[in-house]
Amino acid sequence: MKRVAKPVFFIVAILIIALAVTSVFGVKTQYGDIVTTRIKGVSDIRWGIDIKGGVEATFQPADGVDATPEQLESAKSVIETRMVANNITDYELYADDSANKIIVRFPWKEETTNFDPYKAIEEISATATLTFRPGNSYETVDYTAEGAQVMKTPTGETAATVLVDGSNVKNAQAGVINENGQTKYVVSLEFDAEGAEKFKQATTDYLNGTISIWMDDTMISYPTVNSVISDGSAQISGNFTAEEATALATKINAGALPFSLETVNAGSISPTLGANSLRAMALAALIALAIITLFMIIVFRVPGFVAVIALLGQLAITIVAVSGYFPVFNSFTMTLPGIAGMILSIGMGVDANIITAERIKEELKNGKSLDSAINSGTKNSLSAIIDGNMTVVIVAVILILVFGPFNMLSFIFGLSTTGSIYAFGYTLLVGVISNFIMGIAAARLMLKSISGFKFLRNPRLYGGAKK
Repeated sequence: MKRVAKPVFFIVAILIIALAVTSVFGVKTQYGDIVTTRIKGVSDIRWGIDIKGGVEATFQPADGVDATPEQLESAKSVIETRMVANNITDYELYADDSANKIIVRFPWKEETTNFDPYKAIEEISATATLTFRPGNSYETVDYTAEGAQVMKTPTGETAATVLVDGSNVKNAQAGVINENGQTKYVVSLEFDAEGAEKFKQATTDYLNGTISIWMDDTMISYPTVNSVISDGSAQISGNFTAEEATALATKINAGALPFSLETVNAGSISPTLGANSLRAMALAALIALAIITLFMIIVFRVPGFVAVIALLGQLAITIVAVSGYFPVFNSFTMTLPGIAGMILSIGMGVDANIITAERIKEELKNGKSLDSAINSGTKNSLSAIIDGNMTVVIVAVILILVFGPFNMLSFIFGLSTTGSIYAFGYTLLVGVISNFIMGIAAARLMLKSISGFKFLRNPRLYGGAKK
């Protein structure tokens, strides 16, 4: 076996520990009273209705509009699009044609502290109209909590002329650019054929001038046109945070509702599990992790120690996939079945490392040298681990496709089960994938590296007989 350099173990272990710590606690910076999230942690996860409770709201078309079943279904589709775009998977959504209403239930947002149901529904019911206008004339100025100016209410030619509107935007996506050495969040826009032609004409007419970008009556950017844009692509730039850029892209993608919605009533839903039960589960998870750590180290020694580090990495990747990690991504909705999927995947991760450790032990008992036993053991255990994990991957993918945003069989199982089962499939799939990354790739790399240290060359430390 070609040995892996000794420092590799420390490099991989440090990276795994750093990922584990940041994924659990997150990274936040504070300037005065302003706290900025750089990396999301467990506290930023959006918990499902069964754990944290949520909001129940009933909408109806505003101004007495008698919507057709098709229009009501279209409005429901837009709300569902906004749910999915915000990674809200634990929701219930119904369109009542006879009563001309839409009923929705969804969990609280992760940073919610005041639990105001009317404020919570703004993210899914708000209508926002994007317009591109000539010039940048405005009437009033407001200020954000950070002291930044917010220009509102267009006037003059800016108010009178709309060059392109949001209906011509094909796609919007939040992104990051580097400008003069500084990182800036932007929203990239792609226009449809009609919008591309309109925008080309607008940039031709106002070359070297200003085209302001408005969301409803708020000016969000007023770039100078430096060249004619004919490829149908543009960027909205401004003093965006990651959350603001993502929220803006989501609103643009969701598009305008076929009619304005008004909230008939809204209220809070009590959780079936609750915060105290969640803390109890967290404590139980820590105790279980400690028992697993002791078991792996006592029984399998060096391979067990390496397996524990790999297990931390697997858990960290799963948390990263749920929390969103970087603020530009939305948090996934974690439900009780989602936690069950995470626990099951961790159990499979432990199983993969046990299979490898047992195979190494068998090779040592057959008289092979340490290096040869590690090489043969890791190689011979691979097929069994892949076979076991692939069957789970297939099941997880089926659960995601059936109970995910596509709702392929929701007419059989009902919408109320969709988000919960989807969360189970999602965390199970992520856990299995992270098991391949950590339990197979990283663990074997660390094992081949750590076995190069002279004081760890005794076969007994790997399950073999005494020299």
